[in-house]
This record gives sequence, structure tokens and C-alpha cells, in this order.
Amino acid sequence: MKQKKDKGIEQPSVPENEKAEQEAATMQQEPKTNQAEEATEEKLLPDEDTSKEVAALNEALAALQKKYDELNDAHLRLMAEFDNYRKRTLREKAEMIKSAGESVLVNLLPLIDDLERGLKSAEETTDIVAVKEGLALIYSKFLNFLKQNGVTPIDTSNHCDFDTTFHEAITTIPAPSEELKGKIIDSVQKGYMLRDKVIRFAKVIVGE
Repeated sequence: MKQKKDKGIEQPSVPENEKAEQEAATMQQEPKTNQAEEATEEKLLPDEDTSKEVAALNEALAALQKKYDELNDAHLRLMAEFDNYRKRTLREKAEMIKSAGESVLVNLLPLIDDLERGLKSAEETTDIVAVKEGLALIYSKFLNFLKQNGVTPIDTSNHCDFDTTFHEAITTIPAPSEELKGKIIDSVQKGYMLRDKVIRFAKVIVGE
């Protein structure tokens, strides 16, 4: 009789060559993982060129900040100097106007003295000719005083052209002749100019 085989069933075994292949694949995967980790670590570490660029940018920023501070300080100083100059100019202008008015009044006082002497002389003398000469002298001095201060009379001589720039017609009358139409026939009140500005219009009668 033939001997019976063992009832137990043996598990199929993995061939040796397949085991070797699995181990080799595992060994190949591990270095790749290590290389990826090393690359990540290298990326996290600061690059030397980048550090230099950051340092250069910081230096440039510091230089710009310094330049800004200098310009801002210069601007503030300039504004302060201009404000002082403006105040000083206004003060000098006010003093000049005050002094100019004072000078005019001081120069006017001798004319007042002449008028007082003329009035006193007119009361004490009976010589009308002398009184007239005295008044004419005072009048001449006063006109000279006005001229020295830039005040001149406006021309209102008879038969000169009527000009609204300098004259004010208070009335019109029929012109004695055709050529006198639009001309000044008579002057009622003398006008004056302060340099190039009319300070009082001459009041005249115009022919039409």
C-alpha cells in the first residue's frame, strides 16, 4: 500500500528573487526622501546673495531717510526765514509810511508860519500891495511844496480839450463858436494829480 501524504497544506513561499527586488526598491525610495528633505532645508537657509541685497536696500533706505530729514529741516528753516522777512518788511513799510507822513507835515509847518505872519501883517498895515505880494509869495511856496511831494495841478486853461480822464464837467453851455465845441470854456475848481494818479478831478464848464 502507498503511504498517505500529510494532510497539512504548505503556504506558497516568496521566491528569493522577488524579495531582493522589494528590498532594492525600498532602498531606492529612502535616498529620494532624504534628498527632498535636504533640498527643503537648503531653501529655508538664507542665501548669501539675498542677504547682500537686503543689506544694500537697508543702506539705500537709510541714505534716503537721511536726505529726507535734511531737506525737511532746510524747508522748515526757509519757511521760518521767509516769515521773519515778511514781518520785517511789513514793519519797515509801516514805519516808512509813518515817517513819510511825518516828513510832509514837518515841511508844511513853515508855510503855516508864513500864513500867520501874513495875517498879522495884514491887520497892522494899510499897504494893500505889500499884503498881496506876501500872499503871492506864500502861494508860490505852497505850490513848490506840492511839486516837491509829487502833486501837480491839472491843466484847465480855457479852450483846451475836455478829457474825462482829468476833467469833470459840471455843466455845459452853448459854444461861442464852432471850434469851441467840446472845449473847456471856464474852470470852476482846479484839479490835482499825485504823480500819475488823479487825486481830484478839475471841475469845468464845457462848450457844446
